[in-house]
Amino acid sequence: MKLFLDTADIDQIREVLGWGIIDGVTTNPSHVARAGRSPAELFPEICRMVPGPVSLEAMGLDADTIVAEGRALAKLADNVVVKVPVMKEGLIAVRRLAAEGIKTNVTTNFSAVQALLAAKAGAAYISPFVGRLDQVGQDGMTLVSEIRTIYQNYDYQTEIIVAAIRHPQHVLNAALIGADICTMAYDVMSLLYEHPLTDQVMQQFLNDWQKVPQ
Repeated sequence: MKLFLDTADIDQIREVLGWGIIDGVTTNPSHVARAGRSPAELFPEICRMVPGPVSLEAMGLDADTIVAEGRALAKLADNVVVKVPVMKEGLIAVRRLAAEGIKTNVTTNFSAVQALLAAKAGAAYISPFVGRLDQVGQDGMTLVSEIRTIYQNYDYQTEIIVAAIRHPQHVLNAALIGADICTMAYDVMSLLYEHPLTDQVMQQFLNDWQKVPQ
């Protein structure tokens, strides 16, 4: 399973690239706002840093505007993926962009039927927001499982990006289901390395090593 970092923070991207585990980056308008930099300056820098796909969001609400924004974003770098909301106008735009060879990441996905429509429109990626579903009392990972089954049933090539991840258990469950990708914030990715027993055993080893004659 591939791991993407969900951020527009250059320092976070640089650090996690050094860990050697990430395969791409996803951004959203909230991340960009927190970065406090112009997208015209920020987006090319991110794309230069990241060897894999970089998802950048189109903000239009009608197909013509989304297509125009998508074309402009795609010109920034070869690794740009255009994020498009899963709505009727968005999926019309996805089909048009796909026909031009521009990859899209269909976002704000909260149902398996939406994911089916995105695949039929030619989306390269679908992003179910599991953490947001959990927050309203639904099981986000059930959605991921349903999408995986539908895509396998009909051999759709759209990759599943499990998004809005809140904790390492989401990552584990996504991997067990067979999701293609998980995208997560820096803090969550950091937690993947951690387990209290690892800390305990390492401390025991260090303590015992001090007793070894040198």
